[in-house]
Amino acid sequence: MKSLSPALQAHLDSGTTTLAWCWKITRSDGVSFGFTDHDRALSFAGTGFEPESGLSASEIRSGSDLSVDSQDAEGALTSDRITETDILDGRWDNALVEVWRVNWSAPGQRVLIRRGAIGELRRGRMSFVAEVRSMAHVLGQTVGRVFQGTCDAALGDERCGIDLNDAAYSGAGAVLDKVRDRVFTASGISGFANGWFAFGVLEWTSGGNSGRREEIMLHEVASGVVTITLLEAPVRVITSGDVFTIRAGCDKRAETCAAKFSNILNFRGFPHIPGQDTVVRYASQDGGHEGAVL
Repeated sequence: MKSLSPALQAHLDSGTTTLAWCWKITRSDGVSFGFTDHDRALSFAGTGFEPESGLSASEIRSGSDLSVDSQDAEGALTSDRITETDILDGRWDNALVEVWRVNWSAPGQRVLIRRGAIGELRRGRMSFVAEVRSMAHVLGQTVGRVFQGTCDAALGDERCGIDLNDAAYSGAGAVLDKVRDRVFTASGISGFANGWFAFGVLEWTSGGNSGRREEIMLHEVASGVVTITLLEAPVRVITSGDVFTIRAGCDKRAETCAAKFSNILNFRGFPHIPGQDTVVRYASQDGGHEGAVL
């Protein structure tokens, strides 16, 4: 139940209201923004809420169970506060949101309707729709250990123990030529074996994508030419001369952990756990039922 101030309650009881929606959005990089669907700027609690910023609200949907409640906020891509590039960059993903109902003629009369996070972003040619999920969405996240054949640790984390800053696992290079929007040839990393950086991470240190990280799909070395294929094309164009640091990748298999990293003692998977093929096996005369490891 929401608790309203006496002044706001009196305003609602008057029958003639001057109400507006206000959103305070705090991105993961710590930058905060204020937006309102009112036609002039509002300010309270140290935040300025800008009008005509391309946001309008849908109805709020709430339930008494633990399902994820949501509200949609629709905006225009022409807003200088919310750009298509920032959306594609992931800067707005999982941003914290406060939704306020405010008496625009007296901003001190307001109530916090909900807190949540930016969920799904749907983009069109000229607009976007951001889903504002309630805090109940956290309850749907997986918590605890995952039992699977492959390793569930992130390469280089505390459980893994590999130092990715070691010269054996990282390098610095530069773009020679762009082949496609996510494929380019590189210099500076020719000393590494074919596939060494596959499933790894590339971080741009110069150029339009400086400071951003990309996942690597393929690392190919053929006739001395090094080709890097990223999992997704960067938001900004790759250009010749862009400098990056690159770190080794892991396919999470026990064989790779032992051969590539000599780290099998820290392997966090269960390579001998029965898989789905075991469930559908049936008796036969061609072996497979002699008690050996499956």
